[in-house]
Amino acid sequence: MMPVTVLHTARYVIAHSLPDGRGSATEPRASASDLPQILMTLCILSFAMTMIALGQDRPIPPSGSVSLPLEEYNKLVEQGAKAGSKPGTPPLPYAVRSANLNFEIKGDSVSGVVQLDGEVLAHGIINVPLAQGLTIFDARRKGKDLPIGLNGGVHSTMLQGPGDFSLELDVGLPLTFDVGRARFQLPPFAAGSVRLTLALPGENTTATVSPGLIVAHRTTNGRTIIEAVLEPQRPTVISWAARENSVSTAPREVRFLSEIKTLVTAGETELEVAALASITVLQGEPAQFEVAIPPGFEVSGVTGVNLESSEIKPGSLWVKLTPAAAQTYQFLISLEKPLTEPKTTAPIVSFKGAQRETGEVLVESQGALELTAAESGGLKRMDLKEVNPFLRALARYQLQAAFRYHLQPQEQPGLALSWVRFPDSPTLAAVAQQAVVTTMVTSEGKSLTEVELTLRNQSQPFLKVTLPAGASILTADVAGEKVKPVLGPDGSRVPLLRSGFRPAGSYKVSFVFMHSGNAFAKKGGSELSLPKMDIPIGLVNWEVFLPAKYKVADFGGDALHARVFPAFTLESEEAVVPRGFMPPSRGTITFNASMLPGQLGGIIVDASGAAIQGVQVTVTHLQTSVTAKAVTDPSGRWVTDHIQTGRVRISANAPGFWNYSREIDYDAQRPSALNFSLEVGSVTATAQTVQTSMSQTRSTQRTRDLKKSSPPLPDASQNVLNLQRRVAGVLPVAIEIPRSGASYRFIRPLVIDEETKVTFTYKTK
Repeated sequence: MMPVTVLHTARYVIAHSLPDGRGSATEPRASASDLPQILMTLCILSFAMTMIALGQDRPIPPSGSVSLPLEEYNKLVEQGAKAGSKPGTPPLPYAVRSANLNFEIKGDSVSGVVQLDGEVLAHGIINVPLAQGLTIFDARRKGKDLPIGLNGGVHSTMLQGPGDFSLELDVGLPLTFDVGRARFQLPPFAAGSVRLTLALPGENTTATVSPGLIVAHRTTNGRTIIEAVLEPQRPTVISWAARENSVSTAPREVRFLSEIKTLVTAGETELEVAALASITVLQGEPAQFEVAIPPGFEVSGVTGVNLESSEIKPGSLWVKLTPAAAQTYQFLISLEKPLTEPKTTAPIVSFKGAQRETGEVLVESQGALELTAAESGGLKRMDLKEVNPFLRALARYQLQAAFRYHLQPQEQPGLALSWVRFPDSPTLAAVAQQAVVTTMVTSEGKSLTEVELTLRNQSQPFLKVTLPAGASILTADVAGEKVKPVLGPDGSRVPLLRSGFRPAGSYKVSFVFMHSGNAFAKKGGSELSLPKMDIPIGLVNWEVFLPAKYKVADFGGDALHARVFPAFTLESEEAVVPRGFMPPSRGTITFNASMLPGQLGGIIVDASGAAIQGVQVTVTHLQTSVTAKAVTDPSGRWVTDHIQTGRVRISANAPGFWNYSREIDYDAQRPSALNFSLEVGSVTATAQTVQTSMSQTRSTQRTRDLKKSSPPLPDASQNVLNLQRRVAGVLPVAIEIPRSGASYRFIRPLVIDEETKVTFTYKTK
C-alpha cells in the first residue's frame, strides 16, 4: 500500500512542478533551477520504494515519475541550504598514544632508544614535551634530526599540526649500586601505554619492576631479556642482582639464630613431624640454609615466603632463598616416617651453622593410647598451657607432652616415645543421670510441664526435643543461664555446654513447655505426654499435679505409679523408704539407680520414712583430704561427683536432727549409692526442731493408717510450688493454675529417645 501512495505522490509533484503550463493556476510552480533538486528527491523516493518493497517481500513496481507533498519538498530545500557545523577546538593540543622503551645495561649506566607515537591535534606549531629526568643524546623524526629544547628540566620540541608524529630519542641513565644489587629509576611518561624491553647481564637474572608487570623473561647470548608493562605517568624503579657490578667488598661470614617449634604426631601407621622454623640473620647475606634430616625420615614438604627452591641430599635438606635480602626467614618443614613398632625416637630438627638454637617440642597422639615420653640431652619438660599458641594451632589430636630446649655445643637432644594402643570403642556424646519432671494441669485441660535434667556432656552441641502435638517451649535454662531454643524441621533444639567449656562436670538443663490439651468434662479419660529427647536418661521422676475437684483413677501408660515401683534401698544396713513411694509390702526394697563412675549418692529420710530436704552432705576422701558437698532435693536425694577410690567419710546434718557420720570403702569404677536415716534431735531443741518432730510424728501416724485404709493423696512437692511462682509473673504465658490439688508421682527408668505417657480416668467430685 505504501509504495503505491509514494508513486502517486511523485507523479503529483512532477505533474504540477514542470513549467509547461499544466495544472491549476493557483498551485505554485517550480522553476527550471529547481530541476536538479527535484531529480534528487525522485531518486531518494525511488530508493525508499525499493527498500519498502524488499521489506514486505513484494515485487518492485515499474519505474516512473513520483511526487512529494509540498511541505516535505520545502523542508528538503531548507535543509539543503543550511551550512554544516564547524569542527570544535580539541581539548588538548597534542596526545602521546604510546611510549616504547628499548634499553640495555652497559657498564655502570643504562642506555637505549625511546619511541614516542602520538598526534598533534591543534593547528599551527605546537610545543610538545618529551621527557624529564634523563639525558637525551639525539632525537629524530622520520630519520631526520629533530631540534630539542630544555625548559625547566623538561625536554621538548616543536611540531606542526594537525597530524600524526613518531619520534625516536637516544637516551641514557645512571645506575645505582647497593650491596649485591643494581638499580635505576625511569621518569614518568605521559603516554597512553608504556612498554619496556631491558637487556640485563648474566643468565637467569632475576629483576623486579615497581610499579609494573613483567610479561616476558628469556635468556639470549649470555644476557637476560625482560619485557614489562609500566604504569603511565608514574616513576618506575628497576632492580636486579648484580654481584659482579657491585662495589668490591670483603665477604662477611653469615651468622644467624634459629628458633624451631616442632609438632610430633604419633599416628596409627606413621610418625609425622611438622617443624615451624624462624631464622634471624645477624650478619651476612645467606643464599641457602642446610637442615639435618634424621635417619629414616622422608621430607614430605617445604614451604616459606622467602623460599626459592629446596634440594634433598643424603642426610640433609638445602633450603635456597630468593635473591631479595631479608633479616628474618620462616619455613615449615614436614617429615614423616612409617611405624612398625610401638616405640620410636622423635627427631629434633636443627639448622647447621646456627649461633644459637632454641625450640619447643609438642607431642600429640591419634586414637586411644597410653604414651610415654623420655627426654634427654637438654630437653626440659614443660606444661602444656605454656606451649606457643602457633604450635598449639598446628595440633589436631590429643596432646600428650611438651618440652623446650636450648641447644648447647656438643649436645644432642633426644626424645624416645613408646606407647600402648587401645582399640577404639564407641562412647556416649551426652547422658542424663536423671530427669525431674513437674506437670500442673488446669481445669480447662491445659498442662504446664517443667523438665529438669542432670546432664553430663562430652561433645553434643545441643539437646533435640520432639514435643507432643500442640505443645511449645516457653523458656529454657542451661547451667543457670537463660538460653533461646531453636525450632528445627524435626524438633526444637536447646544449646548445651560441651566438655572443656564451663561448667566442669554435670550441670542442670531445664525447659518449660505448655500443651493445649483437651478440656475436662464431668467424667472421662485423659492423657499426658513428655517429649522425646535424643540422649539416654537414667531415671525419670514425674510428678503430676491435678486440680482438687477431680477424682482420678486407673493410671496407665508406659510410666509406673510410684506405689507399685520398687523404691530406694541400696547397699546400707537398713532399708529406707521416702514418703510418696508406697511399696506393695514391707519387705526389702531396692532401687537400681543409674550412677556414673566417680559418683556417690543416695536418699536421706527420717525415722518414719519421709524424705528430708535441705540436708547438707559432705564426702571427705581420707587419703587426699579432698571434699565434695551436696544438698538433698525434695525427694531426699543427693549425689556428688569426682570421688576417687579409697576410704571416704560421709557426714550429714540438718536442723532438728542429730548429725550423721560414717566411713566406707568406695570403688570409683563400681559406684554404689548409700541411703540412711537421720534421728530427730532432743526435746530441748529449738522451736523449729519441735515443729519438725511434730511433723514427723504426724507422718508416722499416716504411715500406720496405711494398713487400715487406702493411702492418702500425697501433697504437692516444692517443685510444684516453684513452678506456680514462676507462672505468677516470670513465664511469658497467661494460664490459670489451680492452687489446691493432689500430686501423683510416676517413675520410668532408662528412657532413650521415646515419649513417656500417662493415662487416667477422672470424674468431678
